[in-house]
Amino acid sequence: MKTTRQPLMLAASLAAALALGACGKSEPASPVPSSPPPSGTAASTSPEPPAFPPPATSTGLTNESAVAAVSFTSLEVGSSVDANHKVVATATSFAPKDTIYASVETTGSGHATLTARWLGPRDQALHEDSKELDASGPETTAFMISQPEGFPQGDYKIEISLDGQPVASKDFSVKP
Repeated sequence: MKTTRQPLMLAASLAAALALGACGKSEPASPVPSSPPPSGTAASTSPEPPAFPPPATSTGLTNESAVAAVSFTSLEVGSSVDANHKVVATATSFAPKDTIYASVETTGSGHATLTARWLGPRDQALHEDSKELDASGPETTAFMISQPEGFPQGDYKIEISLDGQPVASKDFSVKP
């Protein structure tokens, strides 16, 4: 019994080593053996299945190289935000003394910079603010602008950039 157990343990150890060694490879295991079967073994007429199944097309799991970079999802403008930085009620018209909020939703993972540029009547630059993101999924980022003395009546705009690239803008107005 001892002489039978040693070759079985050796074969099991070899199979485990091959399985672990194949884990790091990007190519699926070949269904064709690299050497012919030992003499005295009958050859099968049907091909043998691969030693390891080919990788699944979608496992639901992601690895670091497959994770999507941060990308823009949406922009909303309103006069208040909730605890999650989302605009409570969207608006396109504000009173002169309102605080105006913008909620920017993003998705994906990684480091990114969001920039909000607020423009007043005649595209006059009013304020610019940037926020660094270290995202690991969907996030909402809030920006705000206010003027205690009140905004002049007119048409306004907010422009959003992600890593220096424009991704969205919204027009709104200030009316008495």
